[in-house]
Amino acid sequence: MTVTPSRSSPRAIPLPASAAALALAALLAGCASGPGMPGERSVTVTRTTYGIPHVTARDPESLAYGVAYAYAQDNVCMTADSLVTARGERSATFGPKTTGLLGRRYLPNQQIDLFVAAHMNDAALEGAWAQTSAETQALARGYVAGYNRFLADNAATLPEACRGKPWVQPMTLPQYRRLAEVVAVQAGIAALADGMLGAQPPRPTPKTAQAPAAAAPVDLADAAQALRDVGLLDSPLGSNAWAFGKDVTANGSGMLLGNPHFPWSGPNRFYEMHLTIPGQMDVMGVGIGTYPMVSIGFNKDVAWSHTVSTGKRFTLYELTLVDGDPTSYLVDGQPEKMSARQVSLTLPGADGKPQTVQHTVWSSRWGPLVIIPRAGLTWNAKTAYALRDANTGNTRMMDTALAFARARSVQDLHRAQKNLGMPWVNTLAADRQGTAMYADVSVVPDVDAAQLTRCTPSQAAAALRAAAGLVVLNGARADCAWQQDPRSPVPGLIPIERMPVAFRSDWVHNSNDSFYYTHPGQTFDGISPMVGDTSLSRPRTRAGLTEIPEMLGRGKVTPTAIQSQLFQNRNFMASVIVPDLLRACTQAPTPESRDGCAALKGWDRHNHIESRGAHVFREFWRTARNIPGIYRVPFDPQQPVATPAGLNMADAATAAKVWAALDSAVKAIRGSGFALDATLGSVQRPDITEEAIALHGGEEFEGVLNNLGRQEPAPITARGLRIDYGTSYVQTVTFDSNGPVAQAILTYGQSTNPASPHANDQLREFSARRWHSLPFHPADIARQRVGDTLTLVRP
Repeated sequence: MTVTPSRSSPRAIPLPASAAALALAALLAGCASGPGMPGERSVTVTRTTYGIPHVTARDPESLAYGVAYAYAQDNVCMTADSLVTARGERSATFGPKTTGLLGRRYLPNQQIDLFVAAHMNDAALEGAWAQTSAETQALARGYVAGYNRFLADNAATLPEACRGKPWVQPMTLPQYRRLAEVVAVQAGIAALADGMLGAQPPRPTPKTAQAPAAAAPVDLADAAQALRDVGLLDSPLGSNAWAFGKDVTANGSGMLLGNPHFPWSGPNRFYEMHLTIPGQMDVMGVGIGTYPMVSIGFNKDVAWSHTVSTGKRFTLYELTLVDGDPTSYLVDGQPEKMSARQVSLTLPGADGKPQTVQHTVWSSRWGPLVIIPRAGLTWNAKTAYALRDANTGNTRMMDTALAFARARSVQDLHRAQKNLGMPWVNTLAADRQGTAMYADVSVVPDVDAAQLTRCTPSQAAAALRAAAGLVVLNGARADCAWQQDPRSPVPGLIPIERMPVAFRSDWVHNSNDSFYYTHPGQTFDGISPMVGDTSLSRPRTRAGLTEIPEMLGRGKVTPTAIQSQLFQNRNFMASVIVPDLLRACTQAPTPESRDGCAALKGWDRHNHIESRGAHVFREFWRTARNIPGIYRVPFDPQQPVATPAGLNMADAATAAKVWAALDSAVKAIRGSGFALDATLGSVQRPDITEEAIALHGGEEFEGVLNNLGRQEPAPITARGLRIDYGTSYVQTVTFDSNGPVAQAILTYGQSTNPASPHANDQLREFSARRWHSLPFHPADIARQRVGDTLTLVRP
């Protein structure tokens, strides 16, 4: 049976014949429930401007069923690709040497498949999911069924990228759990997947061989760069969030800016949606990938956003090996044997016949063994290293999201985090009563300052904490295990009572530095260094602490003022660097450096589309910032916003390197075919489409709050500066007597299908700095409604 759609009636999608009896009963129930209200086991999806789905159902399972169907309408090929990863079949499907995405990293498919085979424990994941609420388990079941329903309904009309491909297969519940696990551990063991696979015992040395030469000292700067390369230091997943309270807002209610900086491609892309269970839940915002709940968003009383926090998600353990046996280690003087597990892949061989690739994965009581050679962490005859990831098996995220969706205040949001479900983010929020909140209640191993001192490993490994952010503990002592606070619902994690939280009536902010920089007047006591310290590494933090007080100095805050402040695109590092450079330009030694000076003199020090010369500073500072002793005023912890600053041009050696960096930048820009006085919009373009859409914003190292860049940093080329991450979903939310007043831009749009009208439609809106009013109320949804309402009936 086919139902002809009309503007006045919802469009019903028929189920396969095998479900006809159940469908008939559900449809009759739906008909009896009144117009616009889904019946039992049914769900409606109404689309509004930019393709935003408004999903309404009577229960969580049906809600997730509709979310999965709507998401597949826009992103089915991306989901199908992610499921190939979850099945561990990337090598057989796309080739073992071709790269794929595992969490935040691109790795060869063979490494991804071996990691999946080694890390994923379906029985353990099933057990962990069994500990979640009945609603969370229903959401998972509903999502799986909704995605499979979409495939059954649309197999012949899938987008070109995956139409007719054998790798497009139905989803199973174990595969869904695996997708969630990848999200949880992407800031831990998944980021070091190649290090886990590369950890193999040293080969025995013949007695006649010479003693091995002493290992070269570790270059700590290179060690830090190694962690950046895998996304564990200066992660490409960043964000800004500002929350304002009643003392500083024009309407006396709370106001929020959410500005996450996430990838523009892959399963970490955001997706806009509005989810309603009448009488139980009404929430709008964005979720990630196959997550059928709102991660960043608002309801009628409270709005929230997240930023990646500085908390540590794992610890490494330095193992002291038994003499003559590199697969045994000592704990309190007693030997323990490592465990070895064989994992295998079946691949097509060169002759077309299947061949099996086997790999051994090693583990200890502290977790799997890993190596990070550039950080000096190798497996030799004396020492090895293991990693314990606190997010392994974290299935609590969706229960936290459900509680967020139903919160009535920021205090409710804080209580919702008691289960420690937030894997690696801060939460900033504001409510209609006018209270602002900052909280880092995320998954952090319970290791306090005293234990860090007591469990110090070798001197070389201990040095990695300050230089590269790696915490290495002494694995030869049993008392170096994570502490067990009885208040923690998860053994070994820091409980909510010992995590930083601030409730204020003025403002709080975060730009991925630690909780210490939440507000100039906010102090915290007794927080473990594992959560954060006084170091400040993000120029965006300095920018926020400068620009927020300036904005407040102009009067009470409004959403328009917040939007304008973000899109001022001020280049913070230019404000503290360029004046000294221009003063020194009379001594510029080469034609290139003099031309670079001229371009920077004509630049407005903003990263607007129309700004001329912004790309010159970008390419100059990309390398100059790494010059030792570059700053005239070094970092002063007593003046974290004002320092470091200036250029040390009085030092001849430093000045020579500065001019060399400017020379190189000028040559690179000209060699790429761009003029030095070109507008930023003519140089900076999206990498997810060849459409010539000019982009405003700037790189992380420039300190532009509207952060745009590349997941894998690259200098300018003939294609210009190509952007594939940064400002992704940006929202401002406040409240009036009717509820939330929200405006937003989903930078790249809802769909990854190039043929969809929603593939890049909001990218053009972002380029023009046009914010869209989000239709939360029924009257607003009716005004912005596009097309017919879709009604689905769940079997």
